[in-house]
Amino acid sequence: MIDLYYWTTPNGHKITLFLEEAGLPYTLIPVNIGRGEQFKPEFLRISPNNRIPAIVDREPTDGGAPLHLFESGAILLYLADKIGRFIPADLRGRNETLQWLFWQMAGLGPMAGQNHHFVQYAPEKIPYAIDRYVKETGRLYGVLNKHLSDGRDYIAGDYSIADMACYPWVVPHKRQQQELADFPHLAGWFERIRTRPATLRAYARAEEVSTAPVVDEESKKVLFGQDASTVAKP
Repeated sequence: MIDLYYWTTPNGHKITLFLEEAGLPYTLIPVNIGRGEQFKPEFLRISPNNRIPAIVDREPTDGGAPLHLFESGAILLYLADKIGRFIPADLRGRNETLQWLFWQMAGLGPMAGQNHHFVQYAPEKIPYAIDRYVKETGRLYGVLNKHLSDGRDYIAGDYSIADMACYPWVVPHKRQQQELADFPHLAGWFERIRTRPATLRAYARAEEVSTAPVVDEESKKVLFGQDASTVAKP
């Protein structure tokens, strides 16, 4: 049994995508990040970075005590290795998958995240910041579109954790000021994933948890006011 500490964000969706694809039993534990629930001591013991998602695997393969993990990329890799699916076993296939997983973690996610912040949430519109992150998001879409232009259906051959990591960050493409029609190979990939039964189930779980915006005026104070003092408290 997996306990998934979750909220309805792209990083949260990554893990429900995996768990629904894998058919692993899991308990969804909502952590309303807009109301500060990520700062509760019991959650910080699992995720010291006060971020979702995080998991507790109550039946790790080593037979030991429950295993706690935070960081969505680490969780995806752990789960893929746990069940021996969604990451190739061969050297080249595994590393192709990993490089695109890390590409998402280091590039697509952070840049699209800054896009979201400056386009939608910043208290003042800063044209330079908006232009910077909208363009960089578009550049990254272009990288993935070019990679997919060789006729492959998915990022690393078969459907994998690389796809699960990237897809939720493309779902809000309209809010990122991106048009999928400008990236036809990426658009085809997006549609293939969007219509997978497990994807539909994963996003249905999100609807069960919350349909309210993740960021509203109250949550901005929680989400965007953190500094070193946030984590210095015992």
